[in-house]
Amino acid sequence: MRLMIVGNLEGYISTAGKIALQRGARVIHCEDKEQALGALLNGKGADLAMVDIKQDIAGFVAALEKERIHMPVVACGIGTDARSAVKAIQDGAKEYVPLPPDADLIAAVLEAVTQEGNDMIAGDPAMKSVVEMAEKIAPSDATVLITGESGTGKEVMSSFIHRKSKRKDGPMIAVNCAAIPENLLESELFGHEKGAFTGAANRRIGKFEEANGGTLLLDEVTEMHPLLQAKLLRAIQEREITRIGSNNNVKIDVRIIATSNRNMEAAVQNGDFREDLYFRLNVVNLKLPALRERPSDIVPLAQFFADKYAEQNGVDKKKLSKEAQEHVKSNGWRGNIRELENTMHRAILMSVQDEIEASAIMIQSSFGDDNATPAAPSSAAAINAPADSGSDAAAQDDAGQALQNKSGVESLIGKTMAEVERDMIVNTLEHCVGNRTHAANILGISIRTLRNKLNQYKEEGVDIPNAGSGS
Repeated sequence: MRLMIVGNLEGYISTAGKIALQRGARVIHCEDKEQALGALLNGKGADLAMVDIKQDIAGFVAALEKERIHMPVVACGIGTDARSAVKAIQDGAKEYVPLPPDADLIAAVLEAVTQEGNDMIAGDPAMKSVVEMAEKIAPSDATVLITGESGTGKEVMSSFIHRKSKRKDGPMIAVNCAAIPENLLESELFGHEKGAFTGAANRRIGKFEEANGGTLLLDEVTEMHPLLQAKLLRAIQEREITRIGSNNNVKIDVRIIATSNRNMEAAVQNGDFREDLYFRLNVVNLKLPALRERPSDIVPLAQFFADKYAEQNGVDKKKLSKEAQEHVKSNGWRGNIRELENTMHRAILMSVQDEIEASAIMIQSSFGDDNATPAAPSSAAAINAPADSGSDAAAQDDAGQALQNKSGVESLIGKTMAEVERDMIVNTLEHCVGNRTHAANILGISIRTLRNKLNQYKEEGVDIPNAGSGS
C-alpha cells in the first residue's frame, strides 16, 4: 500500500503518516498539489492520496484525470465544518477523514482501498480449478495471460495473483490498452522526455518504470496497435525500455500480466496481433469461465454484491428470497459478473420487503434473452375500439399518442441515471447508423467522451451499433 499525503496540517500530517506506516503502508509527503502531481509524473506512484481540505481538491482530481492517473483521493482537515466536508466529496474526494487522526479510522480507510475489488468467490468447480492454478503459479515471475468474456473478473484475478506473489509488497500498475488513444498509449507505457512532442511540457515516467519491482497489468492487450506491439515485445524480451524523446535505455524489473476478452489465436491468424508477442505473453494461460458456466457461484456472488451496495448506500442488508435466488440462477448473464453486480446494486435499492424479492431484480432486456421483461404493448394493440369514423380515428390516435408518451416516461422508472444515459447514447448511435461523429454532435458531447462511454458499455456486454462512415 502506497500512501501520498498532500498538505501541511499543523503536525497532524506526521501523525497520520506514522499510523499508516505502522499499518504497513509506504508514505510519501508532498507540500501541495503541484508537488504531488510532479512526484506522480516522475514515477513516485501511490495507491491513495490523503489531501488537506485547504488544497484545491477539485483541481487535483481534474489534473489526475487529465494525466490518466487512477488514484482515489481522501480529504482530511482539522475542525472542518460539514459544508466543507461535503464540498470536498463533491469535488471528487471519495471520503473525508477528520483530524486529529483516529488510528482505527486511518486503518479502515487503508484497508478499504487495499481490498476494493479484490474479493474472490470461487466455490464452483469450474472456477476452483482456475484459482488453484493461479495460486500455484503466483509465486513465480512467469508472464500470465488471462482470457475470458467481458465481465468475468480478469482484473480481480490479476490482483489475486499479485497479492499471492513474491512481489506483493511492490506496486501493481494497470493500463487499459482499449481506453487510451493509440497516440497516447506509447507515452503511457514507456514515458517521455520534456519536449518529446507537442504538449509534452514535462518529463513523464511511464507505467513500466512506475511498476518497477512489482506487477504491470496490460488490460485488453489485443486492442494495442501492431506497431506498439513490437516495442512491447522488445521491452519484455530485453527487460528495458526507452522513453519517447530519449536515447537512453532504462532497465526494468516487472512481472507482466495481460488480459483479453478476444480469441487471441484468431487475432493472430487475422494479423491483428503479433504471433511472437502472443507466445511471449502466453507462458501461463488462465481462462476464466463465464458466469453461466459456474452456476453454483451465482447466488453467493449476488448476495455479496447486495451486501456491498447496501453498506455503501446506507440501507439495511437483506438476504435474497428463494424466488430471487431462482431468478438470478435462471438468467444467462451475458454481461457476466459485471452485469450481476449492476443488477444487485439496483435490486438492493428497489427492494421493499424484508428479503430481496424477485421483482426487485430487474434484468435488462437489451440482450433479448428469455428472462427479459416483455416490452409494453404497442398503442395499436392496446386500443380495442375499431376506428369506424374519422372522429373515432382521431380519438384513437390521441389515445395512442398519450399511451406512447406515458410508456416513455414509465420506461425510465427504476433505472439509474447511468442506465438512462447509456440507453440514450446507444439509441442515438443506432439512430445515426453507427456514425460516432454525428451521434456525438446530437448528444452534445465530444467524440472522445463518446468513445470512452462506448468502450465502457462494450466491456459491460452491451451490443454497440457498428461504426458508419465518418466515425
